[in-house]
Amino acid sequence: MTAPALVALAHGSRDRRSAATIKALVAEVRALRPDLRVESAFLEFSKPSFSTVVDRLVKKGHEEIVVVPLLLTEAHHAKVDVPSAVAAASAAHPEVQFRATSILGLEPCFLEVLDVRLREALRDVRARELDALVLAAAGTSDPLANQAVARLARLWGTHHKLPVTAAYASSTPPATGEAVRAFRAEGRRHIAVASLFLAPGFLPDRAKELALEAGAVAVSDPLGAHPELARTILARYAVGAVELVPV
Repeated sequence: MTAPALVALAHGSRDRRSAATIKALVAEVRALRPDLRVESAFLEFSKPSFSTVVDRLVKKGHEEIVVVPLLLTEAHHAKVDVPSAVAAASAAHPEVQFRATSILGLEPCFLEVLDVRLREALRDVRARELDALVLAAAGTSDPLANQAVARLARLWGTHHKLPVTAAYASSTPPATGEAVRAFRAEGRRHIAVASLFLAPGFLPDRAKELALEAGAVAVSDPLGAHPELARTILARYAVGAVELVPV
């Protein structure tokens, strides 16, 4: 029996670097599970679209599809856009079973990836000493999603025994520049910013720009294509695939 296909569904961006990074992450997933049919798809802006990928899979004979949303927080895209896209695909292909899993989320293991990216940024600027950290995320009007970022920031700060602030690129204060300036007002001068984004784009670029203008010594790249994220995608897929099995 053929295993369900896996569609890693990202939001998409007009920035071409974003889609390239998502596709590189999906390549990491394929490397871990070469036996699976694994595809990347996007809700908007980037190609291929979710409907295009589903049509392609159906033509290839796939009757079960597990959709893993590549989203870090339970905000509008997770609560509205993904369910709407899956419902539309299900209506267009009633012969196919779909299962949308929980989002990628904010797993504590992602802090290891943050540290990898931050070490790379610190090495590039030859910075060795830090006395504060800022965790920069997209931000949303959903307070629960922002609270999830703040909790991860506190966990990260506890691990490093450094003060840490969550900052947001949209919707909610503080912005990265404000967070850096607040630490500098306390007399801290070695402040690094980690980018809690999956891929490059306008928001991470803006967060980096504001942080550097405010005096941050380093700003890391987004999480990007990393085996830890690929393993989490496969863990979400495994749950979705089991849920497709009739009881």
